[in-house]
Amino acid sequence: MTVGAVQFLAITISALALVPSGAHFAALPNKIALPQSEYFTVQTIYYGWAILGLLWPAALIMNALLAVVVRSQKCPFWLAVAAALCFALMFAIFFLWTLPANQATNDWTTAPENWETFRRQWEYSHAANTIIVFVALCFTTLSALSWRETGSP
Repeated sequence: MTVGAVQFLAITISALALVPSGAHFAALPNKIALPQSEYFTVQTIYYGWAILGLLWPAALIMNALLAVVVRSQKCPFWLAVAAALCFALMFAIFFLWTLPANQATNDWTTAPENWETFRRQWEYSHAANTIIVFVALCFTTLSALSWRETGSP
């Protein structure tokens, strides 16, 4: 696979990974103060979104691959590494805060007594991940833009 193809796929998959994260981020102000019954009803719109989670490991893998293929140039390499690390950090946040909230609420079908704590945990972990994925996309794009073909000025 050529450097250009890996760059294209890394940027595209990173951008696609931002879509569901951005949707969560955009919905946060409208959802954060909803009463329990309304909040749990709204959460049902995310059923089936788990498949979109496949974009995250794909983005991590593509950015790691990008780092490998551009390793001969310091700037593109470190930018690709930074992008891959952003996706790794996103996974850490997901597994530390988002997934436990999903599990404690049985994917938002059961309201434990402290459901509002889980709501904040879920919403703000998604917001943090949106910012991290956006930064990763910027790093990926900058890596591609800073790459110079051998023999180019």
